[in-house]
Amino acid sequence: MSTPLSFYNSLTRQKEVFTPIHEGYVGLYVCGPTVYSDVHLGNVRTFTSFDIIYRYLMHKGYKVRYVRNITDVGHLTDEGEDKMSKGARIAKLEPMEVAQKYTVGFHDMMREFNNLPPNIEPRATGHIIEQIEMVQQILANGLAYEANGSVYFDVAAYNEKHGNAYGTLSGRKIDELMAESRELKAQSDKKSPSDFAIWMKATEDHILRWNSPWGEGFPGWHLECSAMSTKYLGEEFDIHGGGNDLKFPHHENEIAQNAGSCGCGGARAWLHTNMLLMNGKKMSKSDGNTITPQQLFTGDSPHVTDSFSPMNLRFFMLQTHYRSQMDLTDDALQAGKKGFTRLMEAWSNLQGLEGLGGAQNGTVGKELTEGLAAAYAEMDDDFNTPKALARVFELVSRINALKGGQLSLKEVSKEILEEFKKGLGTLLFDVFGLRDEGEAAGASGETLSKVMDLVLDLRAQARAEKNWGMSDKLRDALNDAGIVVKDGKDGAEWTTS
Repeated sequence: MSTPLSFYNSLTRQKEVFTPIHEGYVGLYVCGPTVYSDVHLGNVRTFTSFDIIYRYLMHKGYKVRYVRNITDVGHLTDEGEDKMSKGARIAKLEPMEVAQKYTVGFHDMMREFNNLPPNIEPRATGHIIEQIEMVQQILANGLAYEANGSVYFDVAAYNEKHGNAYGTLSGRKIDELMAESRELKAQSDKKSPSDFAIWMKATEDHILRWNSPWGEGFPGWHLECSAMSTKYLGEEFDIHGGGNDLKFPHHENEIAQNAGSCGCGGARAWLHTNMLLMNGKKMSKSDGNTITPQQLFTGDSPHVTDSFSPMNLRFFMLQTHYRSQMDLTDDALQAGKKGFTRLMEAWSNLQGLEGLGGAQNGTVGKELTEGLAAAYAEMDDDFNTPKALARVFELVSRINALKGGQLSLKEVSKEILEEFKKGLGTLLFDVFGLRDEGEAAGASGETLSKVMDLVLDLRAQARAEKNWGMSDKLRDALNDAGIVVKDGKDGAEWTTS
């Protein structure tokens, strides 16, 4: 029997049973990457966590509209320079060249980790009109003011109108928020340090700029998500997600902008992933405590003693709850790699089993059924992947015991075993998003073998027709691809070099 889905809402600071606004439908918005550099492991952890959440919502039968944006304008550095403009200046490229390069790289990395694409992936630069309109609405509602070509959100006016709501998500007082603001410190036109820019006047050397009622400028970083979530999910929607580091100021300001423009705060529930550590410390390039996904794939880093496939790493991430800190260590990665191998071996063993019991299911069959239900129940409790995995490994022990004969297949009916195979496969591959790399390698080898049969037939035909040029061209092309062709009395043979 299915249990109700509940999860921790960062806005209310409590776990709540999920009830969508529209029965059977879920609107999910997740803050996407700022595409000015390569995707890092912290990004991968966040987007993989929300991929699993997305997958599980669909498994529960919901029709999900998953929106994840691309930030390609408006995100300022600590020095006040737009990150896209800075990336373009350093690389001597157009900003959209920078955006395209790193967007492609981001998508490639998401495919490596088997993350599903969102239903809609809007770009900030493609929604300037909507952002200008939202600024105009906030101004019309008396919650923003123009100063010297820029427009600032008036936090004091907002708090007066909405009962001191600013700071509700982050749980901080207004004085603390003022001190921690990421906005450009040189903005002397603001009435208060807690106010934040929703439209910024472009300086003469600023590359990204658009015409607006307030002159040439660009939108504030926080504005894009308010505008795009509203456009694609409505003024009120179900879930907004992102990393814990975005809670303030980004998400706090989103709520204020949404309420300031239409009177409601956008998402009903907020989900936040926790940070990724390495060797117990925050990752930092300056002290060398960092590693890239590619370095983990190759093992080319002083921090690891082995290479780890994307599925090794995805499995490793499943072992930590999305709201908990994850510590990346060589020992933990090695243990995760062994665990993933054991899981896939058990899955392979399961495929070779056939139930022998009759209509009445025995003790072992009941244990399989109840154990799988318990794993799904853990997912219903705030998407608890580590506890769900623990339940799965209890089942792994029983699968291996059935394979080795320590448990009797007479205790499992054929119908129950087939249902178990289907349910476990759904959890492992559709919900957890794992791939059986052994199967993939086997399928790849089979495909290559069929292709080589065709290529060698074409080469044999060319040789029979004394078309030596074509024969040599095919052999040389295969050589370049790492495939060596040797001609013998019984025909050509091939090997990978």
